[in-house]
Amino acid sequence: MNTPRKKPGSNRTVFIIGTLIAVSIIAGILYKTQSTEGPDPELTTFSEPEEVAVVQAPVVPEAEIPQEPAPTAAQSSVSKPPALPGLNDSDSFIRERLALLNSKADFGKWIQTDDLIRRTASYFDGLSNGVLLNKVFPLTPPEGKFATHADDNGIWLNAGNYERYDRTIGAVSAMDMTAVAKMFHFSRPLLEAAFAEMGYNSRQMDGIILQSLDVILATPIIVEPIELTRESVVYKFADPALESLLPLQKQLLRAGPENTKRLQQQASALREALLNP
Repeated sequence: MNTPRKKPGSNRTVFIIGTLIAVSIIAGILYKTQSTEGPDPELTTFSEPEEVAVVQAPVVPEAEIPQEPAPTAAQSSVSKPPALPGLNDSDSFIRERLALLNSKADFGKWIQTDDLIRRTASYFDGLSNGVLLNKVFPLTPPEGKFATHADDNGIWLNAGNYERYDRTIGAVSAMDMTAVAKMFHFSRPLLEAAFAEMGYNSRQMDGIILQSLDVILATPIIVEPIELTRESVVYKFADPALESLLPLQKQLLRAGPENTKRLQQQASALREALLNP
């Protein structure tokens, strides 16, 4: 399993969410479901990866997300944005503004964690490498139990599993990605401070965020029945091409083709809003 990039000598305290929580929600959906047969028998276990020694750190992508245009004199006189708090004191400030972006009850629960901005930075560091840090930010677990069906030709992922993720995807779909992008630009100094604590500069931060979106958008849409294999209590994709996908992408496949499309639409909308403020 891939692991998040580790910067030698950098502070690796694990953190998530903040301005771009919508994307972390999009990318980190669906994990920990229970089985009637003991350990989770789903396709693969996607718990938070253990810390491992990194011989050579992956290349950190660099990019530039354009700054939002400065307000005109008339706009400035009408509404002046509030001053940002310090990173250590930003939770309530950020949480209140995130709550304005989404009234879904699930979303409200997701943002009750502490260190919202720092958690965002670390979560995106993982997402850009295709890794989900589920223990860092537990979302609404899928409803019901994972189901498969078997016939003479093999074991198959039951399409009824897809609707188990409706609550999470419904909360994601309720987000206005243009508003999320504006939130990013507004709180960017806080995000830059959190990424700097991990040893990243601002261009690396932008590259990590955009690469996270690209990983989501590169997930294949599978409309045909998905065949599985089973080793002990763990199911895997029978198709080696699917089994070799990044953990994040395999999680999205488990949401089904229509749900994956909806998530990709949101990721695409956010990417466009960030690059064209």
